[in-house]
Amino acid sequence: MILLRQNDTIMSTNTPKKLFTPIKKTGGRSNKGRISVRHRGGGVKRMYRIISFGQSPLGVDGEVLTIEYDPNRTADIALVLYKNGEKRYVLAHKEMKVGDKVIINDKAEIKPGNRMRIKNVPVGTSVYNVSLHPDGPGKMIRSAGSSASVLAHEGKYTHIRMPSREVRKVVSECFASIGEISNSEHRYKNIGKAGRSRKMGRRPVVRGSAMNPVDHPHGGGEGRVGIGMPSPKTPWGKIARGVKTRKRTQTDRYIIKRASKKK
Repeated sequence: MILLRQNDTIMSTNTPKKLFTPIKKTGGRSNKGRISVRHRGGGVKRMYRIISFGQSPLGVDGEVLTIEYDPNRTADIALVLYKNGEKRYVLAHKEMKVGDKVIINDKAEIKPGNRMRIKNVPVGTSVYNVSLHPDGPGKMIRSAGSSASVLAHEGKYTHIRMPSREVRKVVSECFASIGEISNSEHRYKNIGKAGRSRKMGRRPVVRGSAMNPVDHPHGGGEGRVGIGMPSPKTPWGKIARGVKTRKRTQTDRYIIKRASKKK
């Protein structure tokens, strides 16, 4: 096995091809060829790493072979070899290293990297990759450096505190992984130059105040002037900041305490 080291992350060069799939670039265009997401385009080619967010294989011991960089997400990923011969990518926690043993089971040892039903996780434990349905894949808390805390077990629900400080109920039969997601320093990375941003597939962003009035609500005026309105707006005239954008959903009934601003 050939291993390369980049930014203190071990990367493998002989990962099974079935764990990779090509990504077709859209350039931010819809199926009609119109720009639906602005400031997208270019960028280096990427292969998508197929991550196992779910509970397979259940009850089989695994060993971490490598910790790798994934260009498609902020967190690092780990290649795990299970005793049944399967190799799968999983999200790496911050303390994970090559040679660690992991397992997915209904009830397992309370150790970072292990995955189990959240009803069996002690109060106060940090978890990530939490599923929304008992046997579904993990949907919540998957970005770099994030984790949730188990606050209480009440009947068929478990109360968890999300990274946003929101407290919500999750069905206790759902699965969660123990620990905190890796690469917590991601938020402090400096892009450094425009060329790196272009390689990431991001095109230049022009300030609205530098445009003409016909192109943006902030446009017009002589020289550098303010936006001339009570609050910033999008190019389509909608309020851009300081307004709630989350629509009411069926999951609102599981929220116990709304998110609060971090101090």
